Amino acid sequence: MTSFLTHRAHVHDARLSLRRRHSALRTCITLFAPYGFRATYHHLTLSAAIPRRLEGDPDALVRAVEELHEARVLWLARAEEYAAHRRAEKRAGRRSVPNPRPWWPRRTWEGPERVWYQDPLRHPSLRLSEYVRRQNAILDGAEPPGCPACGDEGPRVLNSTGHGWNELCRACAWVLAPCPCGQRHPYQPETPFSWNGIRQRAHMNDDGMPNPHWPRG
Repeated sequence: MTSFLTHRAHVHDARLSLRRRHSALRTCITLFAPYGFRATYHHLTLSAAIPRRLEGDPDALVRAVEELHEARVLWLARAEEYAAHRRAEKRAGRRSVPNPRPWWPRRTWEGPERVWYQDPLRHPSLRLSEYVRRQNAILDGAEPPGCPACGDEGPRVLNSTGHGWNELCRACAWVLAPCPCGQRHPYQPETPFSWNGIRQRAHMNDDGMPNPHWPRG
């Protein structure tokens, strides 16, 4: 598989077709997606103002991949530091993984961000680098105020699991308190969506602004 940096260079290459540059951006997201692939793509369409018609603003693809690259650089540095620390611990005979565990290898259904995989519209609005910095700080023992993912300090939202309740961040749906049964339950999106619609940026206008009539129009 070619590298993230190779595809990043393709996004920057104005000699390539917009379709190919967009495909390269999507490949970059498959290689690094802090919010999960679909939610990260949706986030970048908004933060980089990627229009529905790419011809309207080709530079939006560059803005998107650079935001992703900035966050990836922070993650790589922390991941390499963590790996070196774990190697030293193992040499010293401490093989158990301490808490908090790294945020990047969490499985979809294990992490408190699992709602983002079922509803890609509920991700944080933070720039990706700010989210990575926040997660790295938590791994280092910090306790930032508000939601661990986005920092929202508003009241929690109760979400029915069918026989109980879990508590979600009102802003990004991070699971702040799981269902008392200990099981993980599917999340029903509040806003109907289709992945094809998001992929084709039906939620965006040709000028790069969000479509106020989506998902109904």
